[in-house]
Amino acid sequence: MGQTLTEKILEDHLLDGELETGEEIGIEIDQVLTQDTTGTMVWLQFEALDLDEVQTEIAAQYCDHQTYQFDFKNTDDHRFLRSAAGTFGAHFSRPGNGICHNVHKENYAAPGKTLLGSDSHTPTPGGLGELAIGAGGLDIAVAMGGGAYYIEMPEVVNVRLEGELPEWATAKDVILEMLRRLSVKGGVGKVLEYTGPGVETLSAPERTTITNMGTELGATTSIFPTDERTEEFLESLGRGEEYVEIGPDEDAEYDDEIVVDLSDLEPLIAQPSMPDNVVPVRDVAGTEVDQVIIGSCTNGAYEDVLPTAKMLEGRTIDKKTDMIVAPASKQASEMLAREGWTAELMAAGVNVSEATCGPCIGIGHVPGSDSVSLRTFNRNFEGRSGIEDDSVYLCSPEVATAAAIKGEIVDPRDLADELGDLEDPGFEMPEEYTGSKADLIPPEDAVDDELIKGPNIADVPLKDPLDAHIQGEALLKMEDNITTDHIVPASSDILMYRSNIPKISEFTLSRVDDTFPERAQAADGGVLVAGENYGQGSSREHAALCPMYLGIEAVFAESFARIHKANLFNFGIVPYTIDEETYEKIEQGDDIEVVDDVQEGIASGQNEFTIRVNDDWEATARLDASERERDIVVAGGKLSYTKQQAEEGGLGGASPADD
Repeated sequence: MGQTLTEKILEDHLLDGELETGEEIGIEIDQVLTQDTTGTMVWLQFEALDLDEVQTEIAAQYCDHQTYQFDFKNTDDHRFLRSAAGTFGAHFSRPGNGICHNVHKENYAAPGKTLLGSDSHTPTPGGLGELAIGAGGLDIAVAMGGGAYYIEMPEVVNVRLEGELPEWATAKDVILEMLRRLSVKGGVGKVLEYTGPGVETLSAPERTTITNMGTELGATTSIFPTDERTEEFLESLGRGEEYVEIGPDEDAEYDDEIVVDLSDLEPLIAQPSMPDNVVPVRDVAGTEVDQVIIGSCTNGAYEDVLPTAKMLEGRTIDKKTDMIVAPASKQASEMLAREGWTAELMAAGVNVSEATCGPCIGIGHVPGSDSVSLRTFNRNFEGRSGIEDDSVYLCSPEVATAAAIKGEIVDPRDLADELGDLEDPGFEMPEEYTGSKADLIPPEDAVDDELIKGPNIADVPLKDPLDAHIQGEALLKMEDNITTDHIVPASSDILMYRSNIPKISEFTLSRVDDTFPERAQAADGGVLVAGENYGQGSSREHAALCPMYLGIEAVFAESFARIHKANLFNFGIVPYTIDEETYEKIEQGDDIEVVDDVQEGIASGQNEFTIRVNDDWEATARLDASERERDIVVAGGKLSYTKQQAEEGGLGGASPADD
């Protein structure tokens, strides 16, 4: 039996376990990346593990979220990150150089490699044949030290692409179509592997748009085979020697298959406030638009902004609509400027912004109250834009630009008919990607050789080993699809405390209930209750770290998002699964007790635990965990567990990085 591309790369990097669906495996990691809002904890944990030097082939630290440096705390974080990169041997990308996924794609991503990143959109380089996975920061720290990364072997789904995109349809519409079909939970526990004749019709950058936003499906990662289009892209970046031809065997067997005929696609749009709330653009045409933003790691590359500039050449945007272009990398900004396209954008009335994640997470360009914003981003969770009651739509650059011209949502095909002289700008790649590398500092040119910590950078909090008894108040009962933005918001007033867990914990779950942090502190312990897909969204480990700091001992949910569940284990919080009937019956404020000896039960491999509610009724809670995850949670979290492993001669059971 032949192998899928995913299986080939995993087998090549396998350190522990067997490639059987649902079984835990440990893999060697070639590259890691982290960014400024997750990176401080990564390096503080790397230091706490008593590690001296990065062991992966590439480690890259990016500063892309808090680039505006609203406060000395942000600037101190960036200085600390530069010093950590220099001290431990990582590449450092200065603030303003661009979004981690785009800069990494331009400079380091390579076919056949494994990449682990402390950002949920790390799968972006899957468009280049790299197996790239988002994870919590502590997992990154361990991998950087040479440890294995552990994950359940996912199902591998064949997404067979046929046909070719028609005019005005784009790669963004491919992934929006996937979201329309599968929902934000449809990819959980799966790798989406793209195959078929339609693949060769898509350039490598178009493929990375699809793999980037595959995260919104809940997928472990997404990946494309490599071919001439991949080689062409790498050569245009000056990295042609890194090209490797890789793909599935002809007789590869997949767990499932999805067929998408590209020829049938049309311009699509995700309505507020979920990425899977997808409809044809024509269904919402006529909706007035107050703001349009082109950018983000999904659609902020040179080749994403260029169609916008072409559509606006000789035109101006509607007078009641604000439009911002935020290129995803300084390289893209520089190329657009040197070719004159930046001037065209400005002449059309566009505000050209810094290369940053900013508006995607509500930092800068926050929409006005009672307004509509069209964005080429990957997420439109309620409140993520920086205002609680927002109305954010997600679409391609072409659809967004058409709306800016018209002042309302309009299918670009209809706008082209109306204007008469508007042509589909198509997708165009440069023969060569040029641009300065002045903002990338490799390890050999490091500025610092010791850590520089500002007053806002606190120590990493540790949890005691798991107790035999879990009992506490259900401090909060939540609905389905609670995101990490709900748990720890990403707005500028909160992000500045990412290096200070005691302070940032004061904002925990404030978007769900602003009384929660105070109540949790007063309760001195307790549990959380949630519906399905708890913890979807970003990889931010603060969404587990802060509840742990506030004394939360367990979360009872109908289901968990992959990365967040791993983060709960990593910080010593037990993620119990309950059925819908139990969820419906539990009320906020109930007293919940795990009847069994928790420590002994988890350590011995027990899967089902009895919970007693208000000394009144009982139900079953299930713990789905590997032996390693059980050891981690019993130890009080991965930091304590890994230090124990290191003292015994290895990191998490991994072979040394040079083996």
